[in-house]
Amino acid sequence: MSSHPTNEPILGYAPGSEERRALQAELDRQMAEVLEIPCIINGESVFTGTTTTQVIPHNHGHIIAKVHLAGRDEMEAACAAAVSAQKDWIDLGLEGRCAIFERCADLLAGDWRMRVNAATMLNQSKTAFQAEIDSACELIDFWRFNCHYARGFHADFQPLVSPPGVQNSTEIRPLEGFVLSITPFNFSSIAANLPSAPAIVGCTGVWKPSRNSYHSNYVLMQLMMEAGLPAGVINFLPGSGAEITEIALANPDFAGLHFTGSTATFQGLWQEIGLALPNLKSYPRIVGETGGKDFVVAHPDCDRQGLIVALLRGAFEYQGQKCSAASRAYIPQSVWDAISEDLTSEISKIKMGDARDFTNFMTAVIDKRSFDKISGYIDRAVERESCEIVCGGNYDSSIGYFIEPTIIVTSDPNSESMIEEIFGPVLTVYVYDDEDFDDVLKICDEASPYALTGSIFSSSEDNIQKAYEVLRFTAGNFYINDKPTGAVVAQQPFGGARASGTNDKAGGPLNLLRWISPRSVKRTLEIPQDWTYSFMLPDEN
Repeated sequence: MSSHPTNEPILGYAPGSEERRALQAELDRQMAEVLEIPCIINGESVFTGTTTTQVIPHNHGHIIAKVHLAGRDEMEAACAAAVSAQKDWIDLGLEGRCAIFERCADLLAGDWRMRVNAATMLNQSKTAFQAEIDSACELIDFWRFNCHYARGFHADFQPLVSPPGVQNSTEIRPLEGFVLSITPFNFSSIAANLPSAPAIVGCTGVWKPSRNSYHSNYVLMQLMMEAGLPAGVINFLPGSGAEITEIALANPDFAGLHFTGSTATFQGLWQEIGLALPNLKSYPRIVGETGGKDFVVAHPDCDRQGLIVALLRGAFEYQGQKCSAASRAYIPQSVWDAISEDLTSEISKIKMGDARDFTNFMTAVIDKRSFDKISGYIDRAVERESCEIVCGGNYDSSIGYFIEPTIIVTSDPNSESMIEEIFGPVLTVYVYDDEDFDDVLKICDEASPYALTGSIFSSSEDNIQKAYEVLRFTAGNFYINDKPTGAVVAQQPFGGARASGTNDKAGGPLNLLRWISPRSVKRTLEIPQDWTYSFMLPDEN
């Protein structure tokens, strides 16, 4: 492997290709089995007998897994296992740890690729392309680049000065204790990265996967174990997030939280950690990426066809279930008059259905709770005088949780669907007067509490720069003439601020820095033999 990794190439899955045949065969294999998923505690499979089932969102009558849920005893054992494993994990050294995770990347790039992609397609209802860029390419990149960044810390953070007789150095230590990783359903790559990023620098941890992605996440846990991950370093616990949090915070060795999920949940966890501080050994590190209400602002001089593509892909790929999905757009009247018919025409061509049908651009949303939430926004928009549904608006949960790609046009820039996170295939458009570009930038900045991603469409560098400055704190990832989704590891490290998280940039070195606790070391080579100082000598006069 070269000293600097390169991003994993994306396979195309074109008709007749070997990867397409292999993926379809693996999908058929997984459809024919019901996987029994245990907890993994200290490297051992634990079948608790308290179970739930995992279904396919686009075919919710089909069960793909039976999942054993952790109770209090398993949760306490997992925390203890992580603490017990840390000394040997540190002693293995950075190169030993990197060798394991680089082996994970190699396995995923090879024999495990189709297994992980198929599990993600079925468990999270992703198309072949969405699974490929997520559960294969992005996770391979996370593992390879995180190892690269961690190696750099040992060289880059050494003291610049060691005067004569002294040797100064910095030990790159992990946090003392275990890290609790609470992971989301929508990206398999994020789910595996949250526990493994701290592990690369020497932390051990407990992984609480989303209830909607137990199947694919367990497959990734199996992959890491096959790559040589030692027992206890990462403990896999399907179960109650509230209960595992309570147990983790009662443990003095709780050292950090790595979280991706809702803003409300993250804020509640932060408050609970604050209350637990008197009983903890250390001040925990809290790293979180939460909600988004991601925007596209168009100027009258924008590339109109490019804007159509960005809105369609940005809003409706993976059913809008990306924290970066385009969810609100500010479009000038002249542009909307020119593109609205073409945009709705293109959206009408979108095919939606089973993920195994590679001609489908969209599949189902993740579960009934999500389906009810999203359809509720659509129903309320229908009732509002300020809103008009110009595209989609229909939904059906009889076989799978299907919601049509929907566009709401509103005359109120502060309407519900314009400012609240929906997390589904719903784009709300506010059409503004062409001369009000400056005002719209201010509205965009102030409308939503989130600040994750956003984009500006303009052919004028002056207008781009104006948006760049006014929207400086409105998005942690800012796109110019592109959709606000699709951040690539090491190219656009990902994260937002305000109510969107701590902006610690997964896919870059800043995230890994949160999981280290450096020790400065001074080695004195010329040991003082006299306790007095020159200023103490008497004057000669």
